[in-house]
Amino acid sequence: MPYTPSGFFCDRLIRERERRDGEGSLNKPLRFNSQDFGVLRQECLGGKTLFEDESFPATVESLGFKELGHKSNKVKNIVWKRPKEICENPQFIVGGASRTDICQGDLGDCWLLAAIACLTLNEKLLYRVVPQEQSFSEGYGGIFHFQFWRYGDWVDVVIDDRIPTFNNQLVFTKSAERNEFWSALLEKAYAKLHGSYEALKGGNTTEAMEDFTGGVTEFYEMKEAPKELYKIMKKALERGSLMGCSIDSLVPARFETRTVTGLVKGHAYSVTAVEECKPSQHKEAKVRLVRLRNPWGQVEWNGPWSDNSKEWATLSKSEKEKLQHQSAEDGEFWMSFEDFKKNYTKIEICNLTPDALEDDKIHKWTVSVNEGRWVRGCSAGGCRNYPDTFWTNPQYRLRLLEEDDDPEDNEVGCTFVVALMQKNRRKERKMGANLFTIGFAIYEVPKEMHGNKQHMQKDFFLFSSSKARCKSYINLREVTQRFRLTPGEYVIVPSTYEPHQEGEFILRVFSEKRNTSEEIENRIEADHPVPAPASAGEESEEDQQFRTIFQEIAGEDMEITANELKNVLNRVITKHKDLNTEGFSLESCRSMIALMDVSFMDGTGRLNLQEFRHLWNKIKQWQGIFKHYNADQSGSINSYEMRNAVNDAGFRLNNQLYDIITMRYANENMNIDFDSFISCLVRLEAMFRAFQAFDQDGDGTIRLSVLEWLQLTMYA
Repeated sequence: MPYTPSGFFCDRLIRERERRDGEGSLNKPLRFNSQDFGVLRQECLGGKTLFEDESFPATVESLGFKELGHKSNKVKNIVWKRPKEICENPQFIVGGASRTDICQGDLGDCWLLAAIACLTLNEKLLYRVVPQEQSFSEGYGGIFHFQFWRYGDWVDVVIDDRIPTFNNQLVFTKSAERNEFWSALLEKAYAKLHGSYEALKGGNTTEAMEDFTGGVTEFYEMKEAPKELYKIMKKALERGSLMGCSIDSLVPARFETRTVTGLVKGHAYSVTAVEECKPSQHKEAKVRLVRLRNPWGQVEWNGPWSDNSKEWATLSKSEKEKLQHQSAEDGEFWMSFEDFKKNYTKIEICNLTPDALEDDKIHKWTVSVNEGRWVRGCSAGGCRNYPDTFWTNPQYRLRLLEEDDDPEDNEVGCTFVVALMQKNRRKERKMGANLFTIGFAIYEVPKEMHGNKQHMQKDFFLFSSSKARCKSYINLREVTQRFRLTPGEYVIVPSTYEPHQEGEFILRVFSEKRNTSEEIENRIEADHPVPAPASAGEESEEDQQFRTIFQEIAGEDMEITANELKNVLNRVITKHKDLNTEGFSLESCRSMIALMDVSFMDGTGRLNLQEFRHLWNKIKQWQGIFKHYNADQSGSINSYEMRNAVNDAGFRLNNQLYDIITMRYANENMNIDFDSFISCLVRLEAMFRAFQAFDQDGDGTIRLSVLEWLQLTMYA
């Protein structure tokens, strides 16, 4: 399988360089699709034109791919219009952004709108996502921009203001004020980030909460919630956390259906306040209340403490004012905390990272972020149920350095949250991608291995049980869980449930105290990159046969070409029936000559007998390794075993190089035959030897001219 050095590896190098330069931070967000809002806006104003976004055009492609695709009747009567074509006096924000500005349209993205409603409760966070200096009057050029957190970076997304309409009404999100458009434009920018409006259908409130804040979300099932849940919710809102909740729908056919109490199953709500009140005729303890909002902008709870319920008559005027009680069909309502626990099944709290907090005195997180990738046949090992491949998954070394200041229940330890997020699955949905079922396990590193950054091997996991792990593998964008472990060194292994599932992810570790986490990357080195001189001992029978064959083919000059080498090797290799190989290719033999040609770039392109003998000794050594891992005598080795085979041959590589080897040398069944195995080791040895020749001062870096680079790569 040929390897093209583009995509992930080049992207990763670019991202690392950008991060060093401050790109992707809140103050210097990345430009999505390389679009610069300021430059584009000036071009529109200078040319007196309205911006038309070619990267997210006003066409069906931007609407969707299936239910909103070309073959759908839903899109036939949709017309893209600018706000000035929809109403007389369009405004970006009317009287400040509020929860009532968000009403759901004909798109199943209540999860997104619930998160936007939460966002309006914190102006600092809101205006980070929704830059304020935008309007339909001063400096209007038909162009707007919004900022989102995306897999570790902040990105600035530019859009034009053409919005889908039907009969001059907005099709998707709208405001209760007909001339207010910030929420509709925010939804469009988020749709662009994910490829289409349809890509936003169905989701989890936490996904959008994190994309608005860069925070990390924790889930609580009501039936398993801690006793102090009310206190947790109140503290979370006080420190600016975003909070959502929902009622599970057990029957898919009844998804998003209204119950007799006015609540909707399978629907996302925002938690907008948690308060206590004391009814005037009650002498007992205060009543605990929760305020929620339905993103539809209507359909409310009709039980106790609903808008017009009798309970409100028991409160004083000041109590009502404190709770901002209103009797309006706006989707927002109060209910008792006890009814909240009885009716809702799940609550999600998005904890903010340090740069999102308004007050430095408020609790801070230490955050470590690592990017990774599962590669089929190499590092997509699946969960612990697959012991032969589990150990090949990416591994991250975690060092917990300080204990908590105020441990609960007098237990010592370090509290931290691990968050594993799979990337780009929503955007790739139109190509048939679904969320993988993902999870992670945490193992304690033996003290004698502390500081050793080597990839933990198969035997370690066979004979060690995990110290902690996520509660379950689940098909969500992100799996998170809170742990408390004693200070020390651990290894986190993120994986998909099934092996061979390829995708990218980020692993974040949040802790109250100092921690460090980093991917385990083996040091890149080789045992014997320089060819050793041939020994002068007695020739074996096999050596004598080779000399005879060599003389027969080489002729008087006693040197052989690549084609002649191919004939020699294949005449011998056919005698080894257990290798089940079709023989060496001409290209493989050319690489072998490049390896053994002592003068390398200025070589002859031929081998003499001594060079040939050394080559054959190498091949015999590698053949023994191949046979060891070809235990089933199928004639090939599994690509996951290639790590060990390469290591046995004397090469220590990192995860990226193992990924490349798999893509370059494995077949479609993720197996590597003998010819490919030898070709890989020949290339490794040749390139290590070449590097050593150039690395005169031994500092691990070399500088090459274009000529030297091309000579090196073209010959090897």
